[in-house]
Amino acid sequence: MSIDHDRLFKELIQTFFEEFIVLFFPAMHEHIDFQHLSFLSEELFTDVTAGEKYRVDLLVETKLKGEDGLVIVHIENQSYVQPSFPERMFIYFSRLFEKYRKNIVPIAVFSYDTIRDEPSTFTLQFPFGRVLDFRFFTVELRKQNWRNYIRQDNPIAAALLSKMGYTESERVELKKQFLRMLVRLELDEAKQRLLFGFFETYVKLSDEEERRLRSEVNEMETKEKDKVMELIISYEQKALEKGREEGMKQGIKQGMKRLVQTMAKKGMSVKDIANVTDLSEEEVERLLE
Repeated sequence: MSIDHDRLFKELIQTFFEEFIVLFFPAMHEHIDFQHLSFLSEELFTDVTAGEKYRVDLLVETKLKGEDGLVIVHIENQSYVQPSFPERMFIYFSRLFEKYRKNIVPIAVFSYDTIRDEPSTFTLQFPFGRVLDFRFFTVELRKQNWRNYIRQDNPIAAALLSKMGYTESERVELKKQFLRMLVRLELDEAKQRLLFGFFETYVKLSDEEERRLRSEVNEMETKEKDKVMELIISYEQKALEKGREEGMKQGIKQGMKRLVQTMAKKGMSVKDIANVTDLSEEEVERLLE
């Protein structure tokens, strides 16, 4: 199953918007009034010439401290390399400005696994002069050293360790430090589950790595060790329960499919099978495909 990277990042940043700003843009954080926040509906733009549709990832309407006018923060997650991305950011900016007529803060989060020098400008110029110099703020996650963030009590930092610059040999230590951060944050279950699910999506340890993790956790100080181990066991149990539930659902579906196919082989019509099984005729037809 493919991963919807944009949806994952949108949910994470929408839940921890202020924490995202303070972590990567502390100067910006000083000016934004976080008492006034509203998340706007998604915007869908069509590139007529290319025949493609693009959906803006996240729009936040807010204010600057001491000012009456509203501003819009546009955050775009880019999970793959795209040479024309700066141009797309400009197109988003111009169309959003055309619609809202408000000051817009454009931010791009580069979350792919390669290290590149991504431009943060889109320029139009001639030999006789520059027409446009559009700039946007950027976060290049893979360039960030994950060890620089583990002392921060910031949920965004904890989740995004999974997309920062680490080596394969650091994966066990990476997850151990993530769990320590999760314990320190003392979040409610829903937020904790969001962070854990995000991290596990991008850093899935092997069985051997999980054994090493447990061994290293057992060597930690007793108080912290107990809390981290409790967290590990809790999510292992939830994963097991989820696996069982999905297995049961799949088993029921397969059983119903065999039953419907057997009825059809005996000459029963789709309508008769639907009446006997309490399925709709459309559902019966899908099971017979």
